[in-house]
Amino acid sequence: MLKLAALALLLAPAQDSEWIPLFNGKDLSGWSPKIAGHPLGTNWNDTFRVEDGLLKVRYDKYEKFDNRFGHLFYKEPFSHYLLRIEYRFTGEQCPGGPGWAWRNSGVMIHGQDPATMTLEQSFPVSIEVQFLGGKPEGKRPTANLCTPGTNVVMKEELITQHCTDSVSKTYPGDQWVMVEVEVRGAGVIRHLIDGETVMAYEKAQFDPKDGDAKKLIKGDKLLIEGGSISLQAESHPIEFRKVEIKKLAP
Repeated sequence: MLKLAALALLLAPAQDSEWIPLFNGKDLSGWSPKIAGHPLGTNWNDTFRVEDGLLKVRYDKYEKFDNRFGHLFYKEPFSHYLLRIEYRFTGEQCPGGPGWAWRNSGVMIHGQDPATMTLEQSFPVSIEVQFLGGKPEGKRPTANLCTPGTNVVMKEELITQHCTDSVSKTYPGDQWVMVEVEVRGAGVIRHLIDGETVMAYEKAQFDPKDGDAKKLIKGDKLLIEGGSISLQAESHPIEFRKVEIKKLAP
């Protein structure tokens, strides 16, 4: 009977997990910063910090941005999961930040191991779920797609342009926005806001023309099955109050 029970357990379909907080609301435990021009683990100018239960990106100790693009990496890579993040933009952009980075941040998924990044590398090879804040006038969707060192397939077409807008509405001001990302390995990836899909694509893959990506390609395998998760610091202050994950069965 025990053997039969054990066999049944092995043959049973894998179950999705419960929500797991990646940010504990107290400190940066489990996370490591990588800021361009500085070694992995150096939180230069206290860019990433936890205050009032929020994970914050701040530039009050910077004289100017000077292309110090940063990312805060979680300690564990993931492949099949649902990621939930609540964010809001605040304050003024750091002096010297590029115009396109005004109220611009994001979360990088399917990313390279930060230990493999070069000292001056600005962005990990990854898939970016881009967060944008609305301007006083015009449309500016969020939960967009950007692809540093990568490409994706959308509607059976290989997408090689760097950024593609979602169909989300614009979120101006300092309001909180909740974004979910459904990641199915090298399969479908969906960006959702308030439960509605605003972007979908599949077959995330290394771009063989990109110098950083070339170092990560093994043989002729381009598809990306999983990787690191990191939060961006692109020159505009941003706050996160929830970063949690639910592992999904392959």
